Amino acid sequence: MRARLAIAVSGTRCELREIVLRDKPAAMLQASPKGTVPVLVDTDGTVIDQSLDIMLWALRRHDPQGWLAPQNLADMLALVEACDTQFKFHLDRYKYPQRYENTRPEPHRDAGVAWLKGLEARLDKTPYLFGAHPMLADMAIAPFVRQFAHTDADAFDAQPLPQTKRWLKAFLESALLASVMHKYPVWRAGEPGVAFPG
Repeated sequence: MRARLAIAVSGTRCELREIVLRDKPAAMLQASPKGTVPVLVDTDGTVIDQSLDIMLWALRRHDPQGWLAPQNLADMLALVEACDTQFKFHLDRYKYPQRYENTRPEPHRDAGVAWLKGLEARLDKTPYLFGAHPMLADMAIAPFVRQFAHTDADAFDAQPLPQTKRWLKAFLESALLASVMHKYPVWRAGEPGVAFPG
């Protein structure tokens, strides 16, 4: 999702190929044998298969809303890295405990909430993580907070995180998110992809 957000806001035109992970097409595995999404193949054949790297690729081409904010970029990347390692570790075990041996979801829910308190402290000072407007960090982290909140909505609603909930609500109600959540037909080999953003 976050790669699509950055591509959409940058206005970079791509050919989107929607796939089903349980039926990965050969062309995808040839481009990126690790078999995870997203995968971007540039016009020169360069393959980018990490969502944050795709965000940076798109925004370095065109960043009309100033998501990269050079004065904050190093700090933003550090916060995103913490999300991708610390928070995501607990999110995966909270959302999918059956995938991990001897795992109960509750301790990982609690650890995730503890991590979110760091966001809460930031959002208590400014509307978004690094100021008055959404930037790279907001758009890279919000999709994971969305997953966390939706795993058990009642449990999330009970948490004392008013600023995080306000921030997440703004993300969930944004026109940008709505534009990238469109359902596309599954791509088949030999068929053209879909022009994105549409």
